[in-house]
Amino acid sequence: MSAPLRPRPTPGLGAAVIGAEEEALVLDVLRRKEPFRYYGADFKRTPPMVAQLEKEFREYVGTDYALGVSSGTGALEVALAAMGIGPGDEVITTTHTFTATAEVVRYLGAEVVFADIDPRTGNLDPAAAAAVLAREPGIRAIVPVHFAGQACDLDAIGALAQRHGIPVVEDAAHALPTTWNGELVGRHGHATVFSFYATKTIATGEGGMIVSRDPALLARARTMRLHGINRDVFDRYRSTAPAWYYEVVAPGFKYNLPDTAAAMGIEQLRKAWRFQARRAAIAARYDAALAGLPVATPVVVRPAETHAWHLYVLQLDLDRLRVDRDRFIALMAEAGIGTSVHFIPLHRQPYWRDRYGFTPADFPVADAVYRRAVSLPI
Repeated sequence: MSAPLRPRPTPGLGAAVIGAEEEALVLDVLRRKEPFRYYGADFKRTPPMVAQLEKEFREYVGTDYALGVSSGTGALEVALAAMGIGPGDEVITTTHTFTATAEVVRYLGAEVVFADIDPRTGNLDPAAAAAVLAREPGIRAIVPVHFAGQACDLDAIGALAQRHGIPVVEDAAHALPTTWNGELVGRHGHATVFSFYATKTIATGEGGMIVSRDPALLARARTMRLHGINRDVFDRYRSTAPAWYYEVVAPGFKYNLPDTAAAMGIEQLRKAWRFQARRAAIAARYDAALAGLPVATPVVVRPAETHAWHLYVLQLDLDRLRVDRDRFIALMAEAGIGTSVHFIPLHRQPYWRDRYGFTPADFPVADAVYRRAVSLPI
């Protein structure tokens, strides 16, 4: 008699693909004791693997400057701080995102103003952002999120920001590699931030990157990344200051990227296009298999552009299904298939709801998308 069927463990949505190349480079860093050389008099130097990753990343994206940091969240906070965002300022972003996008604005003492989304993509709706700008005089920046790996309408958002004289800081945590007008995301806004968290399209466990073409912004971000220490005094070829001397010029952060994580990132970046091709193939297979079922597969607005496919998010047709979204997720788990919801919109989260007095009716598009959304493993 055959053995009874047993429930299978529920997997996650995906796992980082770590190969022998990453292992070898991390071990090389450890054997050379690189992570332990940058303390005391040497803490002023950028560790070699971090410097190498920054170089390869800016060349990959095609921008002028790149700065490695300890997380995507830290990257966004440092970028906004380097732009001078602070108390009395307001920043527009989408309610359809993880809380990190908005919480860094509050870290800096500024206020968040949410805008609704395009129902096709889940990205910030430029018309909704324009309405916010028309009624809120204190807006100092726009932070669009490239949801699931599909680029926002950067032409419309950029034009809007230019009319109002404010910068665009792109949250590209999902968007490596993603293109807009044939160019990789990271070449369009005033600054763009990426995440290398364990679930992201390239992974170092934790880590992030700021890219920009603005040398002043990156110089300020570099100072803020490590305790507000002015690195100019560390140039021994130009400075007469002794090696032990440094100057703290701002209340900065402790957001430097470790050399071991950067070593992983170097090899992961070299595989980024291969990873994207695999995710795109999975997405195409889902599209074909789910055609005709009571679900809406992700809408790709501009098929000629590269979609990173960090997430594959279905919209359930609740009028045709016999179960609701939560029961659907439970049934999938019973079948051994891990799913999730991206995202519970921030206007529904207690902190943001209570601080600003939001109701679901304030963001009807994001709310409707949330009630039907299910992310499948990719």
